[in-house]
Amino acid sequence: MMDSKPFEKPVVVELGHVGKYREIRSTQEAAECLMTDWPLNRGPRHRDALDTCLKVLEGYRSTADARRALVEAAKESDVLVPDERLPQGKLPEGKLPQGKPH
Repeated sequence: MMDSKPFEKPVVVELGHVGKYREIRSTQEAAECLMTDWPLNRGPRHRDALDTCLKVLEGYRSTADARRALVEAAKESDVLVPDERLPQGKLPEGKLPQGKPH
C-alpha cells in the first residue's frame, strides 16, 4: 500500500452545502477529493493542487507543498473553512466526516 503522505495539520473544506465539512488529513485524501468531490467552480489552482498531490505521492514534492496547494485551491473555489470558524480550531468530535467512507 502506498504511503498516504499525512499532513502536519488537516485542511477543512465545506463541500456540497453549508455545514457539510470534510477534514482532509493527507495528500492521498486531497488528491481523491480534488478528483471526485470538488465543486464545479474549478480554476487553475485546482489543477495545480491535483498535479502537486500526484507529484508528492510519486515522491517528487513535499507534503507541505501538497497542503499549501490544496489550501490555495480551496480558497479559489471558496470552500476553505478557516480555523476561526471551527470550535477551538478543530472539528467537533463525532460530528463531521474525515475523508471519504470506504
